[in-house]
Amino acid sequence: MRILGVNAVFHDPAAALVIDGEIVAAAEEERFSRRKHGKRPVPFSAWEQPAEAAAWCLAEAGIAPQDLDAVGYSYDPALVEPGLAGHDGKNECLRTDFARRAPAFLKTALPGLDPANVRFVRHHVAHAASAALAAPFGDCAVLVADGRGESTSYLAGEYRDGEFEELAEQRLPHSLGLMYEELTEHLGFARSSDEYKVMALASYGKPRFLDRIAESVHTNGMGFRTDEIDWESFAPAVEPGQEPGRVHADLTASVQRCLEDVLLDLAHKLHEHTGRADLAMAGGIALNCVANTRLHAEGPFDRIWVQPAAGDAGTALGAALQLALDFGDRGKPMPGADLGRGWTDAQLENALRTAKLRYERPDDVAESVAEALAENRIVAWFQGRSEFGPRALGHRSLLAHPGHEANLERLNDVKGREQFRPVAPMVRAERAGEIFSRGPLPSPYMLFVHDVAQEWRDRIPAVTHVDGTARVQTVDPAQDPLTARMLGAFERRTGVPAVVNTSLNTAGRPMVDSPRDALECFGSAPIDVLALGPFLVRRP
Repeated sequence: MRILGVNAVFHDPAAALVIDGEIVAAAEEERFSRRKHGKRPVPFSAWEQPAEAAAWCLAEAGIAPQDLDAVGYSYDPALVEPGLAGHDGKNECLRTDFARRAPAFLKTALPGLDPANVRFVRHHVAHAASAALAAPFGDCAVLVADGRGESTSYLAGEYRDGEFEELAEQRLPHSLGLMYEELTEHLGFARSSDEYKVMALASYGKPRFLDRIAESVHTNGMGFRTDEIDWESFAPAVEPGQEPGRVHADLTASVQRCLEDVLLDLAHKLHEHTGRADLAMAGGIALNCVANTRLHAEGPFDRIWVQPAAGDAGTALGAALQLALDFGDRGKPMPGADLGRGWTDAQLENALRTAKLRYERPDDVAESVAEALAENRIVAWFQGRSEFGPRALGHRSLLAHPGHEANLERLNDVKGREQFRPVAPMVRAERAGEIFSRGPLPSPYMLFVHDVAQEWRDRIPAVTHVDGTARVQTVDPAQDPLTARMLGAFERRTGVPAVVNTSLNTAGRPMVDSPRDALECFGSAPIDVLALGPFLVRRP
């Protein structure tokens, strides 16, 4: 069966293609349109479809729209309860109407598509399928939490013998994701976009408001309550151009801790009902790597797997996997996050020639990049197929030496972002246990935080966050031999088995995807070296 999955109704529009249960391609529309998150999550934008991402997925597999057996759309307008608190007021009907018309919109976006083949998949079921059906283990418990779906914000259950059994859901207006979005907006950040900044800021504060926050946000049976919070009573709103203060950091730390407590309680209750050893997670809340580590360290499950595109983009994958299961094709484990576009060496060299740049092709680009990093140069690392999801995982990355504390400020300046934002270490999987603990290892998708061993904190200060943790990405030489070889070459020169890894982009821009994107980023930011496939471009 050839099944296309589509996410379009809120933000992060994306497409994914599954053939006979195997994930063939997946990409977010922002990588093509160059609009961060693809669009804003407002009812008026719900008609927009991930046309370029979907067309690329089909082209990658060499099939046409008319060859598809089904298209899964990760939202079911029939499940919307009109007038429910938590919806977008009087404009919610517009989103619902656009969702109903999605088959016609998709037919326009993909000429030749039979709109009768479009099937609506419940939003949170698509999230659940994106995790549980792509996980490296079989049947498991599954937990989904985000801002909202049609009329709910949370889903818990299990996959048993390939069938999903729902155990609990949470109806709006109660929503952990919407609560976190409200705080994001109160802190002066972009709602439904900058929640990861809130998580980073929390490390700088103390949870001194936890008891008061917990009065409004707490579990309630198998679900939870998130009563309205008067944010002004804790800290004044941050105006545009202002920096959050200590009181804002304390508020953020309190909300973060409360979120973790609620998730931990929900996980224990889910485990009591399922008895499963394994848990799969998705939804925007599952991108909170600090909470994920607490679940791993203190929770009841032996293994936790978070789908790397856990936000709404991942529902495109989940919709396709769920329909494949419905048609009898059980999904195969996700092969990795590198499911996006890739280029041949000839195409990369042609891009360099077109740009009229001086470049070289060293005998081994891994050795040359390791040497540049050892000399404390910043390297743009563009290799293989791009990542599906928000994390740079060694395919579209900015790399630097972790042993120089100033490189944190330096990289934040390169990217044009806030100085409280951390950067992450990339390390060979077999060396990670010597340096990092508490979080699960291996950790290939950068979705957990780990404690940095005391004796290593002064050796890798650029990637050690203010609270002594780091958001680790492990590299398996069998999965990514080029990056692993570069890490080994860097260690031979420096004695340090890790490098700084952060996304290859600048503030407000999507991650670099194409060679043209890479060249534009290199030309506009103070990056010393660009490794474009096997080629190197050095800044004079």
